[in-house]
Parts: sequence; structure tokens; C-alpha cells
Amino acid sequence: MKKIQTKCPKNIHIILLFTIAISLHQIALANDYLSNITINSIDYIEYKGKVIDFNTKKPLALATLVIEKTNISTITNSEGDFILKVPKESINKTIVVSFLGYESKVIPINNLKEKNNIIVLISSIIKLEEVNIKVLRDAKSLVKEIFDKREENYLNTPTIMTAFYRETIKKKHKNVSLSEAIVKIYKSSYTSIRDDDVELFKSRKSTNYKKLDTIALKLQGGPFNTLLMDIMKYPEYIFSEDKIEDYIYTYDYSTTINNRIVSIISFKQKENKKEALYKGHLFIDAKNKVLISANYALDVTDKEHASKIFIKKKPTKASVWPKKINYRVDYIEKDGKWYHSYSNAFLEFKVNWTNKLFNSTYSMVAEMAVTDWKNNLNEVKLKPKDKLKKAIILTDKIAGFNDTEFWGKYNIIEPEKSIESAIKKIKKQLEKSKAKN
Repeated sequence: MKKIQTKCPKNIHIILLFTIAISLHQIALANDYLSNITINSIDYIEYKGKVIDFNTKKPLALATLVIEKTNISTITNSEGDFILKVPKESINKTIVVSFLGYESKVIPINNLKEKNNIIVLISSIIKLEEVNIKVLRDAKSLVKEIFDKREENYLNTPTIMTAFYRETIKKKHKNVSLSEAIVKIYKSSYTSIRDDDVELFKSRKSTNYKKLDTIALKLQGGPFNTLLMDIMKYPEYIFSEDKIEDYIYTYDYSTTINNRIVSIISFKQKENKKEALYKGHLFIDAKNKVLISANYALDVTDKEHASKIFIKKKPTKASVWPKKINYRVDYIEKDGKWYHSYSNAFLEFKVNWTNKLFNSTYSMVAEMAVTDWKNNLNEVKLKPKDKLKKAIILTDKIAGFNDTEFWGKYNIIEPEKSIESAIKKIKKQLEKSKAKN
């Protein structure tokens, strides 16, 4: 295995900020900010629909839709819904719909309606004898090999990626904070030690601290929390040369994606390791030695230790500890090269007050989907003033909330029903505010 250089001894854990809210904030209205937004000319057609399982009719979350022969893509949300904005010059092309463990489907865009499309995928069953017996015997060697073949299998030229980023905070099941952004990622090649840079392009937010009792929750890191989950670009945070030996690897089963046989390797930390590490599953194209997807979680059994990792600041009378820390990262292939397409971090934690009988449960989700990209052959770099800082708190940096036309031609992740409901409430409050003025 080629040596993977560790840049610095930091982790990629999301940091939660707990501060006492001095005042109860209302929805921020930034009129100057909104008045500077230009409406994009309508040079695209928007298609909406749902991707479901053929047998169960259940929605398929995080299915990928790609416009063939382009770098434009989107994904379905947790309810299987999608929005795909197709440039008018591409309406004669096809889209490829794929999902892990299912047969991909190719659909002419001209066959789609603008709303209420139902795309059905059929599950693909793989027999055990089709799996290379070598994988069964040595799962760890397969994991090592995917890093050895990074240069061969992943984008080896700098790129500029367009991505949609969303972070939400909920108290129980109620949305209390919603931030969304279109970002530009200046991504170096997968074998470069140079970090990726991020530029904030468009953004909006709404935060209602009334629902957070006397706490204001803030997420430090913004888009970097999801960007640094790109295991193949940043293996040093989980699978550095020394850390890769801290886990036990076993073969689970096989499935398919885009007609490729994919081996699922489970990993967990060795029992003699006292520090909190990860456990999860790696989805690997065993033939080509490519990581296609990964689902993993941090061990939060030691509540005190987990709290120290994640909680940067909190009120003295509050005890805070994580209950779940889950991650997911997906990759997509174009012309034989793979790249990071989607990542998601889910955190659930409890807050206990010394002077209150009941505790509160909060959850936080940060997700990012790459929706388009182009080669950066001239290696254009961001000016320092345009770079987002890795310690950014997105909700502190942005203000304002506009209607759905705000995003224009940019592809986004379709809002889930709870988020969609929150957006409708925000829009009503904005309309009331305008009527008063």
C-alpha cells in the first residue's frame, strides 16, 4: 500500500456550538441582499418525480440521476423525490438512473413529464459463486488496494465542482434551523496533498431560536464537514497507513451497481483499541478496486469522550452527549474516472439541564451533492478573500430567504416534506412582512 501522508492530527468530526441565546431571533430579512439577486433567464426545463422499487413500491432514497454525456446530476431525497433541471440544449439526451443493488435505467428526457414522473427500478440479485473467492479470504488487502489504485481510478486532474449543500437542525421532529447554499469546490486531484477550497456562491437561511429553548445550536465547518468525508481524497482521517491496521475487515455479501459486481466489506475497530474509532461498510468494485460508497458511524459508547470531541461550547448547567454519529459518502463514474458525488452526516444528541426534569433530543443533518463539474486544466485558484474558512459557521455568514426561483438553473436536492413545510411557512411570513411594509 502506498504511503498516505497525514496532513495534520485533526479529525473531521462536526463540532456543535451551544451558547445561551441572549435574545429570541426572528427570521432574518436582508432586503439589500435579496435585491441584488438577479433572476436567471429560463434556459432550462425542470423535471420532478419519484424513484421507487419495482416490487415494494417503496421510495429509493439517494438514487442518482445523471444526464448522459454530461457532468450534470442530482439525487433523490429520503422520500425518493427528485428535481432535475435540464439545460434546453440537452433535452434530446437521456438520463441514467442508478441505485446500489438495482439495475440501472436509461430514459430519454423527451419521455419525461415536467411533474409526477415515477421511475421504477428492479432489484438485481447476485449469486455468491459469482464473487471472486480471493475477496472472501482477504478483505483487508482489498481495502488497501483501493487506495493503491487512487491515481488510476479517480479524477487525476484539478476540477471545479458545483454542489448543493444543506444543513438542518431539528428539536425532536420540528425544524428549527435551515441553511442551504450553492458552493463552488476547487478540487485538486485525488493524489495531490493540496486541500480543496470552497467558495460560497448562493445561500439562504432561516433560524427560529424560539424553538430551541435557551440554546442556540450552531454547526461549525459548514460544507467542509461533508467535503472532508471524501475518504478517497482524505483517507488520512480514517484509513491512514497506521489507522488501517486498527480495524477488522470481513466480507459480507455482494450486490450490483451499473451492472458491476460490488463486494460489501464490513469493518470495526479491534477490541484492544481504546480510542473511539469507526465501524461500517465499504462498497467496493472488487474487479477494478474502486470504492463506490461507504456507510460508517463513530463509536459513541464513551459519552464523556464523545462529548469532548463534538461539543466546543455549552452552558455550564447543561450536559450534552451524542447518541448517534453516522456518515455516508457516494462516488460516481464518468469516462472511467470516479469522483465524490454525495455525502451526508447525521448527528443525534441529548441535552440535559440540571434544573429541568426532562431532557431534549436534537438532530442535525449536513448533506452535499455535487451537481456539475468541469476540468480546471489551468489550475485556476481562489483568491484568499473568496475562500470559505474551515471553521465557518454558515448560519452566521448568510442572511435572508427567498422563494424557490432563487436557485435558478442550479440543481438542488428536493426538499423533504418537513423541510418543504418549513419553507412554505417562511414564505408566508415573508409575504406578511412585505404586506405590512
